[in-house]
Amino acid sequence: MKLSQQGEKLIKSFEGLRLTAYRDVAGVWTIGYGSTRYHDGRSVKPGDKLTSEVQASAIFVNTLGQYENAVNSFVKVPLTQDQFDALVSFTYNEGTHALKESTLLKKLNAKDYQGAADQFLVWNKITDPNTGQKVPCATLTDRRAAERHLFLSTQPLL
Repeated sequence: MKLSQQGEKLIKSFEGLRLTAYRDVAGVWTIGYGSTRYHDGRSVKPGDKLTSEVQASAIFVNTLGQYENAVNSFVKVPLTQDQFDALVSFTYNEGTHALKESTLLKKLNAKDYQGAADQFLVWNKITDPNTGQKVPCATLTDRRAAERHLFLSTQPLL
């Protein structure tokens, strides 16, 4: 499966567009629509700048494939387009390793779609750079609620 336009809009709405490198809420250097790396694998660093939204979109599309591939590879049960989009958004934000090791994936692959949906809400914390403690993040809470809502918006294909 591939990410739909709706899925792309969801990710971009939460990531926002920034043409100058910035630290995200977790302290990771980011640019464009939440990209942490460029086409060639180089990490985003302080002072980096993009010239346009077109360049940001190109980086987004280029890096998106790895997240689509992860969902296609790790998920062993049928998905609707909405479920796929929600999972790609989650994976784009949290990373492929997080998806692979998650209870969300375990529940989903056990055909516990509701249990998997509820697991989105668990992933709303960041590590506070000052204390090292995991703390809730309002932006992630909102994103996970939107992903869960999208995931549940259509019936699973059984």
